[in-house]
Amino acid sequence: MNRMVSLLLAGSFFLGGLGTGRVRSGVAVNGVPIGGMPYAAATEAVRSTLSRIPLTIHSPAGDFSLPIDYCDGAEELVKHARRGEYTLELRRECVLLEDFLEEVCKKNARHAQNAELTFDGTFTYTPEVYGVACDYHTLLEDAMSALKGQKSEVSLTCRPVTPNITEEMLRARTRPLSSFSTNFDASKKPRTHNIALAAERISGTVLAGGEEFSFNEVVGKRTKENGFEDAAVILDGEFVQGVGGGVCQASTTLFGAALRAGMLVTESRPHSLSVGYVPPSEDAMVSEMSDLKFVNPYAYPVYIAGEVRNNTLNFKFYGMPDGRRYEVESRVLLVLEPPPAREIEGAEDRVLRAARQGYSSESWLVVYEGNREISRTRIRRDTYACVQEIREVAPEKRPEGPSLEVPNEPSAEPPLSFGEQNPALASP
Repeated sequence: MNRMVSLLLAGSFFLGGLGTGRVRSGVAVNGVPIGGMPYAAATEAVRSTLSRIPLTIHSPAGDFSLPIDYCDGAEELVKHARRGEYTLELRRECVLLEDFLEEVCKKNARHAQNAELTFDGTFTYTPEVYGVACDYHTLLEDAMSALKGQKSEVSLTCRPVTPNITEEMLRARTRPLSSFSTNFDASKKPRTHNIALAAERISGTVLAGGEEFSFNEVVGKRTKENGFEDAAVILDGEFVQGVGGGVCQASTTLFGAALRAGMLVTESRPHSLSVGYVPPSEDAMVSEMSDLKFVNPYAYPVYIAGEVRNNTLNFKFYGMPDGRRYEVESRVLLVLEPPPAREIEGAEDRVLRAARQGYSSESWLVVYEGNREISRTRIRRDTYACVQEIREVAPEKRPEGPSLEVPNEPSAEPPLSFGEQNPALASP
């Protein structure tokens, strides 16, 4: 008779030892006749037929061998077997199975890491790292089943974990929104310095969704202690030296880029006189009493880069495009001609203050989807004063007709102005 013995006996059941008895006659285990053999010799003969099958766990991090306790029940079998044929298999157990499998999962699992970016006027992207999640519960079930079923290997099931933020997502959120430039006379070193300093302090700004930008807060006071130099400004219609001259060109250029990026402008004011680097009503005068402010209306951050190269100032906005195009239109409604020149007696013939036309103007923000205009909103309506020419005329040449005009400022210098009837506060 062929009998299948399934013994669930642990080694602790065998404390009594084998003794000196012999196996009953006619007993065979796993095809080995052991009848009449002493218990100890019969046990060894039975155990020689058994294979100690290891259990290997395959995983992405490598293979792991499960620490197995082998239990065979050979001692009990040889003592109690009656005539007949028996089949005996090793019982495999792992007392610390759950702890061991947890360690296997820990060595394979990895937290996902989001992609990151840094911005200092240019972007640097750090790619995301995909995580690894381990199916511990399935591994436990498979290992227990394999131990019982005499299987020699199981595999850990893992799946990738996608980070919440990928580099592709960051690049999609940092696409160009706008770019706007103005030109200046780079030979005017102090004015160029002031323009470049303002651009440097603005460049690298990150504006969160709904956050408001303040030019005065970011650039700081226009003082020598804050790094600014004396440059030409207008005071009571005259060219004089004032700290921070040229900063208004930075605010104006930033204003143009902000409008074209779809920013919501919450504060901007015109100069009292028109400037030469943008059309009327597209300027933004800043002073201690006047600021340029705008809000990021998007859900994602907006990034601002500024750069001075040769004689050009440029600001760029980056962010998540909304599919629209923003353009600015300037309209001159009325040209205000200056009154006739005023002459004063002096040592020589020259122009003390050049004449300048004034304007009544307005600017509009025009929004397009594709080639279709979807909205048109007036930004501002402004009036820029005209300037009367003042001539110095030498007495001996007064009857001789027009005087020789020698401008006291190079024509390449952008028109400068003072702000809101308080000229000492405005930097053109």
